[in-house]
Order: sequence, then structure tokens, then C-alpha cells
Amino acid sequence: MAVTPEEIGLCGCWQVLAVRRERIPLGTKPEPPTDIIGFYATSLSQRQHGDQELLKIVRDHWAAIENGAHYRRDDTFDEDGCQVSQRGAVQVLSTLRNLAIGLYELQREQGRTQTTEFKSWCRQMTGSAALKLVRRR
Repeated sequence: MAVTPEEIGLCGCWQVLAVRRERIPLGTKPEPPTDIIGFYATSLSQRQHGDQELLKIVRDHWAAIENGAHYRRDDTFDEDGCQVSQRGAVQVLSTLRNLAIGLYELQREQGRTQTTEFKSWCRQMTGSAALKLVRRR
């Protein structure tokens, strides 16, 4: 069913996309595949890109997330294995992880670290050194 972005409260968007994914659980206990529908809002008009181009944009977006920030957060901080479940604590931990990634990127961009790997940089960082970096901003 076609709807306009305004009809669903997304003024300023040109179109809403629905992308169907098939999720196949991996594990020792076999489970049947399930369909998942993801919805995306975009300011791109229908004339700018065809369906296949829009699908590539969505895939590239998620590939960048999985291979970029999420990979760093999970590989270095084991975020997916974190057992913290209180909303406030989860938000604080997420903020601290993002802060660490941001500090590393700033250090790397400004040529202030020789370390080329985030995980290695985190192992070398001390609390007092991190506070100095935060205060320097």
C-alpha cells in the first residue's frame, strides 16, 4: 500500500522504503527462516534512483555500520556480549564507547598517535591520559 511521507508524519521526506530481509538463524538448534521488514525514509525522489540503486544505498549503509563503528565497538569492547541491561547504564556505556572511538579518531587524524589499530590504542590508553585528551578539547 502506497502512502506519502506526510501521511505517516515524516514531512520533508520524499519516499519511504520497505526492504524485506530473510533471517536465517545460525546455531546448533535449527530454526526456520523468518522475514523481517525494515522501513527507511529518504529525501531522495523516485526520479533520482531506481529500486536497485536504493537497495544498494541501504546495503552500503549497513555494511559501513557493521564494518565500521559496530565492528570496533564489539571487537574492542565486546559490546554484543555485554550483560548490562539497565537503560541508564547501557546509555552511559554506549556514550563512553563512542567517546573512546572519537578520541582515537581525533588522535589519529591529528597525527598524535602512532598506533594504527583501535584495539591496540585502547590497551595503551590510561585513565589519566584519556582525561588529558578530553580536557584538551
